[in-house]
Amino acid sequence: MNKKLQHIALALIGLLIVNYIANSVYKRFDLTQDKRYTLSEVSERLIDKVDTPLTIHVFLEGDFPAEFKRLQIETRQFLEELQAKNSNIRFRFINPDNIRERLVKRGMMPSQLTVEEDGKLSEAIIFPWAEITYGKKVELISLLPNSIAKTQEAQLQNAVEKLEYSFANALHNVTLKERQKIAVLAGNGELQDIYQYSLLSEIGKKYRLAKFTLDSVANNPQKTLKDLRAYDLAIIAKPTERFTEEEKLTVDQFIANGGKSLWMLDNNYADTDSLYNEGKMLAFPRDLNLTDLLFGYQVRVNNKLIQDLYSAKIPLATGNVGNQTQFQHLNWFYHPLVNGNPNHPITKNVAPVRFRFTTQIDTLKGSLKKTPLLVTSVLTKKTGTPNFIELQSIAKEPKENEFASGPQLLAVLVEGNIPSAYKNRIKPFDTPDFKAESTNNKMIVIADGDVGRNQVLKGKPHDLSLDKWTGEQFGNKEFLINAIDYLLDDSGLIQLRNKTIQINLLDKQRAFAEKRFWQFINIGIPLVLLALFGLGFNYWRKKKYQ
Repeated sequence: MNKKLQHIALALIGLLIVNYIANSVYKRFDLTQDKRYTLSEVSERLIDKVDTPLTIHVFLEGDFPAEFKRLQIETRQFLEELQAKNSNIRFRFINPDNIRERLVKRGMMPSQLTVEEDGKLSEAIIFPWAEITYGKKVELISLLPNSIAKTQEAQLQNAVEKLEYSFANALHNVTLKERQKIAVLAGNGELQDIYQYSLLSEIGKKYRLAKFTLDSVANNPQKTLKDLRAYDLAIIAKPTERFTEEEKLTVDQFIANGGKSLWMLDNNYADTDSLYNEGKMLAFPRDLNLTDLLFGYQVRVNNKLIQDLYSAKIPLATGNVGNQTQFQHLNWFYHPLVNGNPNHPITKNVAPVRFRFTTQIDTLKGSLKKTPLLVTSVLTKKTGTPNFIELQSIAKEPKENEFASGPQLLAVLVEGNIPSAYKNRIKPFDTPDFKAESTNNKMIVIADGDVGRNQVLKGKPHDLSLDKWTGEQFGNKEFLINAIDYLLDDSGLIQLRNKTIQINLLDKQRAFAEKRFWQFINIGIPLVLLALFGLGFNYWRKKKYQ
């Protein structure tokens, strides 16, 4: 009896010791093959910054399609991981059914899904959004971002892959104490504010924006350069007037001193208004006096217009019914629709980007790393300028042998120790702190000034990602936002967009076709086995005790 009591006492003591160790030493183990619940170092650093209560509301509660239950489960498990790392993080799932109108007013638009169950299709509406509140800061998170996914399963895959990036990016925004500064260059005929509103209003939520005019270079170049160097990035959006040598040196030394730059350049003049009004237009080269500057950065933007059989549509009047003009949307080969580099975080899973009267880019040999971001299809044609472009050409059947110029580079990322274009040249003005080379810098050059230009509808700016005539969605806005995030990202946050997760989804068609078989496997066989066990056990008892 004493030995039994000793064993019981030892067992109790052992349990107490194990319980104490479990409470003192906390460890979670990620046994998934793709390590989907293992947080990156970037995320962990952001979590460590949360030193006061942070609340996350997720509007993924309620009755919705089975596939998106998976998104709910993955989101919950990811947030549990965040909470395990920092007890200041709290989350709650909310059913949006009774607050739909309030969510829409706050910018959380619903998603309409097609649901297939038992071979029948139906529609469902969900609000795939989360809201982070940290002090006085509030950040919205789209849990179902737009992508190039053709199926809901692929869209779900993309959504789960981007969970960590979406939440980490929001955490970065709400914990950021000082925002980086972006200069939107002006003074050389750049895009007016109304045509940049869609893009700038979005990036203005994360960065400090200011218009910076280079006109003052003529009077006080040293001060202009000093003022420009206070910014972290410069956006050059479709300049139409020549840059003076003083302006070029100012931009060059901004880059040489570590400033990032996003170039959106039109090397041709192409007036779409005259194309619609007169049925034709003259496209001719535009001299921006930037060729030598970009040449120093091992990039050349050419003058030949690019046509691509894979292109966006434009509306054309095709007749009248009564007093009503009839329009038809036709492919316009001068508006290439371009897929992004699938292996780079800027362009991964981004919808096709629309270009308008674009040229192409050549990269030159050198030590700088050049990464293609946007490349056309192989079915392209180059058109030299000056040249007349006629609207009626849209009705002509394209000849495939004429579209044999191959893939054309339209946007490129340049990284490395970018040399000054004035390294071995006479400077237009003296600057005491001239730098011959920047260290570990980045720039993006795009061969179209209209890639960031939004349309205007009834005097108001239209969403850059949506065509006001055809209703088509494009990836221009997301691409440019990702590009700016990448240029200004020193923490590696945007690399989380490259995270890959494999989700094993149910084959709906096979499940429906083999429904009876699997019902028998899951329901019938267990009942048969249970009956056999009962009969066997009863027989064994009778035989043993008879």
